[in-house]
Order: sequence, then C-alpha cells, then structure tokens
Amino acid sequence: MKILSLRHLRGPNVHLSRPAVVARLRLDELAGRETSDVAGFTERLLRALPGLAEHHCAAGSRGGFVSRMRGGTYFGHVTEHVMLELSQCIGRDVSFGRTVSTAEPGVYDLIVECPVDESPGSGLPGRLFDAAVDLVNSVAAGARVSAGDLRARLTELGDLAEREATGPSTRSIIAAARRRGIPVERYGDLSLLRLGWGTRRRLAWAAMTDRTSGVGIDIAGDKQVTRRLLADAGVPVAPGGAARGAEEAVRLFDELGGPVVVKPRHGRQGEHVALNLRTAEEVEAACVAAGEDVVVERYLPGRDYRVLIVAGEVVAAAERIAAHVVGDGESTVAQLVERTNADPRRGTGHSRVLTRIALDDNAATVLERQRCTADSVPEAGRQVWLRDNANLSTGGTGHDVTDRIHPDVARMCLRVAAVVGLDIAGIDLRLGDIAAPVPPVGDPDEVTGGVIEVNAVPGLRMHLSPVHGRSRDVGDAIVRAMFPGGSDGRIPTVAVTGTNGKTSVARMAAHILAGKGLRVGLTTTDGVSIDGRTVHRGDATGPRSAQMVLGDPGVQAAVLETARGGILRRGLGYDWTDVGVVTNITADHLGQDGLGSIEDIAHVKALIAERVKDGGTLVLNADDPWVRSLPDRPRVRADRKRIVWFGTDARQPVVATHLGQGGTAYLLQDGWLVQATGARRTPLLRASEVPGTFGGAAPYAAVNALAAIAAARALGASTDTVTERLADFEPRVHNPGRGTALRLGEVTLFVDYAHNPAALAEVLRTLERLYGRDRCVAAVTLPGDRRDDLLAACAQVIADGVTRAVLYDDEDPRGREPGEVSALVEREMRGRRPNLRAVRADGYRAAVGEALRLATPGDVVLVMYESLAPMLAHLEELGAVPAGPAPAPALLPAWQNEAVLSHVPVSATNKA
Repeated sequence: MKILSLRHLRGPNVHLSRPAVVARLRLDELAGRETSDVAGFTERLLRALPGLAEHHCAAGSRGGFVSRMRGGTYFGHVTEHVMLELSQCIGRDVSFGRTVSTAEPGVYDLIVECPVDESPGSGLPGRLFDAAVDLVNSVAAGARVSAGDLRARLTELGDLAEREATGPSTRSIIAAARRRGIPVERYGDLSLLRLGWGTRRRLAWAAMTDRTSGVGIDIAGDKQVTRRLLADAGVPVAPGGAARGAEEAVRLFDELGGPVVVKPRHGRQGEHVALNLRTAEEVEAACVAAGEDVVVERYLPGRDYRVLIVAGEVVAAAERIAAHVVGDGESTVAQLVERTNADPRRGTGHSRVLTRIALDDNAATVLERQRCTADSVPEAGRQVWLRDNANLSTGGTGHDVTDRIHPDVARMCLRVAAVVGLDIAGIDLRLGDIAAPVPPVGDPDEVTGGVIEVNAVPGLRMHLSPVHGRSRDVGDAIVRAMFPGGSDGRIPTVAVTGTNGKTSVARMAAHILAGKGLRVGLTTTDGVSIDGRTVHRGDATGPRSAQMVLGDPGVQAAVLETARGGILRRGLGYDWTDVGVVTNITADHLGQDGLGSIEDIAHVKALIAERVKDGGTLVLNADDPWVRSLPDRPRVRADRKRIVWFGTDARQPVVATHLGQGGTAYLLQDGWLVQATGARRTPLLRASEVPGTFGGAAPYAAVNALAAIAAARALGASTDTVTERLADFEPRVHNPGRGTALRLGEVTLFVDYAHNPAALAEVLRTLERLYGRDRCVAAVTLPGDRRDDLLAACAQVIADGVTRAVLYDDEDPRGREPGEVSALVEREMRGRRPNLRAVRADGYRAAVGEALRLATPGDVVLVMYESLAPMLAHLEELGAVPAGPAPAPALLPAWQNEAVLSHVPVSATNKA
C-alpha cells in the first residue's frame, strides 16, 4: 500500500464540521483482499496496537472494529483505524474517520479529522498515515512488529506533535474565544492568533495583544529601566543597579552587602539568574555567565509570587515554588527527578502545563550548597532544591493564591502595570506573605519586600493549572478585555453558491451593501476586492480568499462566492455566515472530485446552507427543484434559520405556502421585482430596468438581482438603498465578463463566461431575442476538465443557437490533449447541424479575428473566454468600445405580465 496524495480541509467540509485530512491510498498487492484472507492478521495487529479493541466502527459499540476485521474488511478501512489509534497514542485527540472508494479500482480516500487548531501545513498527519501504512503492510506480510521500534516511532511522532501544538497559554485564549463564539485562526504553527473578523479583528500572540504597548514591552525587557521607573513612582524595589562587567558587579556587591541577585539586564524566563550570592567570586562568575550586562540587586527574603494584570484588573495570583524533589530514603536525587519528570503534565519548553526538571550545572551548584549530588539519597521527607529561581520554565510549580492577595498588594500591582504601560503584565513579587500589606517605601535600604520584575507576555500556565489551589480562567479574562460587552468579533457575512449566477449575485449584493456605507470585502471567480478595489486577481472562491477578506481590518461586511472546488479540496474558510445564498443546482463538473450526479453536487452546495448560523437567513431559488429540497436535509436545520425564497413564479407551491405563513419572498410579478411578505407586495424596480437584463431580453439577470436583494435586505439594507444601488449597478464596470456588450464597427460583441448547457442556453436565447435568429456568431472555448457528455451537451446547445462558430482551446487543457476539446465540440456540433459553418483557430486572438471575419453588419459575436483580463485587453486593442443601448427585444419586447415571467427557466441563469 502507498499514500498517493494528502490534502487538508481547513474548516467545515462535506464530511464533518471540523478540519480534516484526506489521504488517497492505493492498495497495490492488497487490492481485492480482505483481512480475513490473511491468516492471523487481526491478532497480530491487536498485539501491536491493543487500543484498537476499543474502536466502535459501524457497530456502534466497543469491539465493533475487531469484529469487522475478523469477519473481513478491506485494508483501506484498517489503515484509517490504525491512523486514528496512532493519533490517540501520542495524545492527538481525534476520533472521526471514514474510508470511501474512488473511481479507480484499488484506490481509496481516507478522511480523518484533525485537531481544530492544528496547522493546515502540519506534516504530522502525513507522518501518521505513513506509520499506519507501514504497520499494516508489515502485519499483512506476516512480519513481527517490534514493540521497541513502534515505541520509538510513536515517541518521534509525539515529539513532533508537541512541537507543533499550541502551548497552554494560547490554548486557553482559543478556548475562551470559542466559548464566546468568536472565530479564531492560528497562523501556521505559531502562537499568533487572529480573533474576530474585519474591523472587529484582533491579534494575540500568547499573552500579548495588538493593543499591548511596544514601549511597555521595551521597558519591561530592560530590568534596570523598569527598576528606575518603579522606584521613581514610589514602588518598593530591591536596592541595586546596572553593571557592565564583573568589576562593576563586584563593586555593587560590596556596596550592597550580601546576599545579592545577579540577572541579565535583558534576560527572560529565569535564564542565568543567580540568587542568594554571598561572595565576590560567586558574583563575578554569575556576571560572566549572564553575559556581563547585568543587574545586581539585594536579595529580598520571603516568598516568590506572580500577579497577573489584565486591562486594569487583577485576575490571578500564584506563589511560585522552585524546582525540587522530596526524598523517600531510598531513591537518589537523579531517580527522584526522573520520577517527577514522568508526570504527564511535564514536557519540554512551554508545550505543557509544567516543564521537566533538568539536572544541569545550575542544579549541581544548588545541590552542592545543600551538600548533595545527583547520586545522593536524601532522607524521607527532606526537600531538596534544584533551582534558586522559581520560574516554571526551569521546572518550578505554582500554587494559586488569588483569593489571599491583600488589597494593598493588588493596588500596587495595578500601579506597576500602569506605570510600565502594559495592558497585560505579570508582576513578580518577593514578599513575606501576599496576604499582608506592603509597607510604604521610606529608605530604599530598608525595603524588605516588593517588585522584583515586570513581565510583558507573561506565561499563564501557573494560573491555568496550579499544582495546588483553584484554576483561573485567565484566557477568558484576556478575551473579555479584547472583546468587551460580549462582542463575538464578527462582521455581517454572506456566502453565495450554486452552479450559475454566483459571481453576479455576489457582486450585486456587495454593491448594494456598499450603499449602506459599509466597506465590503468581496471574493469571486475573478479575484478579491476590498471596498471596491481589486487586491488579488485569479479564482478567489476558496478558503484562502475568504480568509484574506475576513482577516482584513478594514472590512465591515463580507460577501464570499464559494465554489464547489474550494469546498471539496480545502473546505470552508469560515465557520458560520449570517446569510447563505444558493442560486441553482444543475449538471456541471460531473466526473470531477468524485462527483457523479446532480445529487452529489447538491450535497456539496448544501454545506453553505448548513453553515448559516442559527437565526441567520437562507436565501433559496424557489424555481429550482434541487434547491427547494435543501431545507429538508437534516444537517441544514432549517427550523433554526429564516428562509427567504426568490423566483419567478408566485404560484410555486413552496412560495405560496411560505407566504401564507407570513414569510418573505422576492419575486418577479407584473413586470416588477417585488418584495412579498404574507399578502403584502412592495414593488422595488421594474424588471426591464434592472441593469444587465437588456430591456427584458435576459431574464436571468433579474433573477440574479432578486437573490442579491434578498441577501442585502437580510443584512439590513433598506428598500431605498436596494433600488438606488441596483439602478447604479453598471454591468460593464461592476460585473465584467458576465453579459458585457461591446461594439466594434457594425458588429456587437457579447462577452460571457457561460460554459455549461444551462448557462449557454439562456445566453443564446437572450441574443436571439435581441438580434433575431441566424444573427449569432460564436467564438467558443470550453474547459477540458468537463466530462465528455457535458461538453457534448454544450456543443449541441451552441449548434442550436448560432449559425457560425469558431472553436479554440483553453491555454490550460486541464488534462486533455491539445486540440482534443475543440475537436470533440466540432464533432458534436456537426452531428447536431451538419450544415453548420464551423472552423477551428489557434488561441483566443485568432478565434476572435476569425469570428469577426465571419460576422456581417448587424450580427452579434458571442465571445467565450478562459481568462477575462487578456480577452478584454485584446478586444480593446481591436477598438471595441462599450455598446450603446441594446435593441428592443425582438421576441420578448418587455416584461409585460406574470404569465410570461412564470415561464422563465431560472435553472439556466448566467454562469458566474
């Protein structure tokens, strides 16, 4: 067996609401075989991974998976379960898995969930799948699985998982934000978080926020500046000063008298801090070890405390206990340390709530002062210290004392944070008892307790998981400070999907919302725009583009075109939206990404409906049978959402029932775009005046407008704003490439992206209404990743609607041989209309030139394109200019009555 590819689904997806990874697995020699065909397979695998006995599988009870293996199941299914079990073995808590066959025999897709905050770029899932494949291959081959080798591999994987995981401080902030419904995104494998969207977006990096003062951080990072600033403010600090070099350090020691503390002026996490130094030689050695730019200050007696300040509030306090072990009369110090480090709460660095104790030179020095070594056997109950400083990063522990802190101490700590200028600060104190008041400062030489350090970006571990005392939800305190008043950090958001019309609806909705004075972020097939300006060109209908918009601090509302490809290949780029729009569902993209039927397409598009938040609005096309079925899907939970229908037929049963219950719909009625609520009808705009309808010849543009109106109204746009902004919507400027009419001499150029049967049929009917039969020439290109039968259906529609055609291929053949698509289209067109005049050209420039040569004055040339920008640039080079008013429709002179409108086929709305 072999893993062929791996892809991450970063957000909600068609499989589950959490991130997942999809591994494509080829079974090779195990194809067509089951576990029951390999003697002893189940027992050998269980000996290697006993935890598999707990897997439920489809049986829904313990042992279900083992029963499946004994009865016979395929090896892709086994690999999925082994990957899940290996994940559990290294503390990666995931449980969802699914194995599905692909169109290729012997090849399967294994879908396994990922921890929500695991980086999408993490290499861990791939390494776990590789380990699972190796193990299953070995067991299937009858090889003995070495317990030692497996343990070593799990250790390696566990170390990788620990390195990539968020630390306790970051986890606490993420958890607190999610409890509030605030969207959270982690940047790669960093501790940098983005909380909220758009103008409500905030950043946090561990216990530092985007409002944390840079000046405050610099002050706290310089221990001498901090000391002077606090002393000038009357805050008790230990007497001392800065020294550059051992000579100055020893001089300060002589002035202060012992014992003293030597610490790096710009140090962190207790590194190279030496306490309780009593000789000049000790001071000199400590100064050299600390880099010779140090602070020397009098050693204050008492206990070590840390007080956490968040936004002017004392939220937690802990007593810090230095790393130590307690003798049992039998074990050596080294054995006691090993036993202490075996605590699963201890890890390397800051990844766990406690840090392992190191038996290094610092520990040896501290032990020597206690007349011990690592090989000493301390008597039972004796406390043996391994560090002077109480930092958690050197193996210390924390005991919660929040409820004991004296009001005077609390007020002093609040003053310290304000003086330094930090919104979040960890104040380190040396006091006899935090429950007693701090004496006022008189003579600095008489200070017996006070502030010994101020920490920007303080660690939260000691407060989250104290060894003794109550845990404090300090992550919640930070989130409350970042999002006061219960804000969820979200901005109004619309997601638009469907087969056709997505781009047009998204652009119209964004244009209307901008009329409310909002800065709108928009993603479409053509790119990303912020406040009407393009910031990125290219297909922007996937999760990365959504994140680009939602992460922009200038965006006040977001409209996100969300296409099939992005959903299937990368998942969604958001968790919930306020509004979800589904324009229509027709046959397109079949044969791609495992889509075999319209039902499969509907399943994918339904995700947008599922991810509309409770109380949000679902905007659905009442004229499309597949869209009408979406509210009946259990995962959509339509009972928790507001449904708004749009369409051309007020007599459609689902619309009539909805209106009878007092619901709202947006309809074409008596030549108007109408808002219908119950029995009330509010006319908005004449359908023939909707930009892009060409006086009524293009009914699909009016249908797109209905969907956009429904979305904008759901977000609070007034009817006046809707009508004003729709009238101001200029298709050539605001919706280029979708029904864009240009003029070149006496020939009209109609530029459109239609490339599926439904869209092509509607565009060609529009041209027939405007210019009459037999006046249409087409420059045709179709994407090569469509199935042959869909390309054939497109060719037949074109053959019915044009008299002359020029065929060319996309520059990207999408897996086809050069010229293959145009040859197929030509064959199908000639089969449909043997006398059709059709020629082939090499590239879009040649195709447009040949189509213009075939056209006669008064003709219209349908220009289909692969990429819009180069096509429009070429047409401009030829001298094409915006067309004037369209001719009066020949076959549909106006939107005259409901009877006409009710027969508009919205399943063929313009491809966008």
